[in-house]
Amino acid sequence: MTATIAPTPPRRALAAALREARDSFAMRHPISRRLFDEACAYMPGGNTRTVLFHEPFPLRIARGEGCLLWDADGHEYVDVLGDFTAGLFGHSDPVIADAIRRAVAEGLSLSGHNLLEARLAARISARFPTIESVRFTNSGTEANLLAIATATSITGRGKVLVFEGGYHGSVLAFGGGARTAVPYDWVIGAYNDIAGTEALFDAHGPALAAVLVEPMLGSGGCVPGDSEFLAMLRDRATECGALLIVDEVMTSRLAPGGRQPELGLSADLTTLGKYLGGGLSFGAFGGRADLMAVYDPRRPDALAHAGTFNNNVLTMSAGLAALEVFTPQAATELTERGEQLRERLNTACETAEVPMVFTGIGSLLTVHFTDRPVRCAADVAAADPHLKELFFFDMLAAGIYLARRGMMALSLAIGAAQCDALVTAITEFIACRRPLLTG
Repeated sequence: MTATIAPTPPRRALAAALREARDSFAMRHPISRRLFDEACAYMPGGNTRTVLFHEPFPLRIARGEGCLLWDADGHEYVDVLGDFTAGLFGHSDPVIADAIRRAVAEGLSLSGHNLLEARLAARISARFPTIESVRFTNSGTEANLLAIATATSITGRGKVLVFEGGYHGSVLAFGGGARTAVPYDWVIGAYNDIAGTEALFDAHGPALAAVLVEPMLGSGGCVPGDSEFLAMLRDRATECGALLIVDEVMTSRLAPGGRQPELGLSADLTTLGKYLGGGLSFGAFGGRADLMAVYDPRRPDALAHAGTFNNNVLTMSAGLAALEVFTPQAATELTERGEQLRERLNTACETAEVPMVFTGIGSLLTVHFTDRPVRCAADVAAADPHLKELFFFDMLAAGIYLARRGMMALSLAIGAAQCDALVTAITEFIACRRPLLTG
């Protein structure tokens, strides 16, 4: 019989603290529990969006205003999650809300080309230098699927180079045991590993249709890509005849023209989504005009790209309003605010000498409970998941709403007072949980 090894005292203390935090959460949220139980009768796990689930049951959010949320039990939170970067404008921005109301008044499902889609395409092309021509989809997932399909069709090749920890949509996730990825012939590399990735190009280059990469692993832990690593991908993709697809669904918010101009990077195809729909379902893929021309229906060999809601008037209206609100200046200011916040948080961790670090760029950040540099998916996975869960519950108790995995995405509605409140809550967490953090 195999002997059971008892947890060390610090581990036992952490397990006890986590049980207490879960129990306290459950006690404070009886209505959310009841609504969860009711939802389970009709939805597997009461859920239709896996990332929102957590034990013992997820919150039910009743309403939002500005940067605040209220759950079904009446608790108020500062929303620093920003719907995983889609909620850039906070809740019910008046400019976007007015645009949606006008669209509703003029008719839904118009059955043809409307007066908005070309305007939005022009605005996106003007905003993002790598996008000369663009097509709309209903999500970032669709955008990335279509970008890959474009690459395989143009090159006549079948392999796609992606990276561990990359998330490009619900069926394009690589890492964490994901088993729902579409069945392309994937070649999976380690993010920020130049030598290892060069070896993959040497082995698979002639068969590669595309390289698909985020300038920063977003859902994979807010891990910035090294400029040298990303430049190598550009050079080697060109060398072997593959298309470089840069997924800017999350990172396009980090600078007026997205992350690529900041890196001196130029993709063949770029994908967008999330916030650019003003809070509605949105995706887009675009790039070099000669590549995107394969979708021109005037050509006898054109590729088909259907989608009933690709040009729906609600999203087109909200998207135009979103770009009106999120000016280049607003993008720059939000990134600066996020940089200052992350610096304050990391200073608090360093001063307290705890194994805790906040990674990211600008308004996107994630906490990791580790004392090693975080540069790839393996580093993210090596951090303590139990401390992260305890952090999540302690932040909820302090009135801070963030992702279970420790991710935050600041909205335009987050100001100095909310940043101060977040720093205070995290500083108090460090002081209160110090024995567990250093044990």
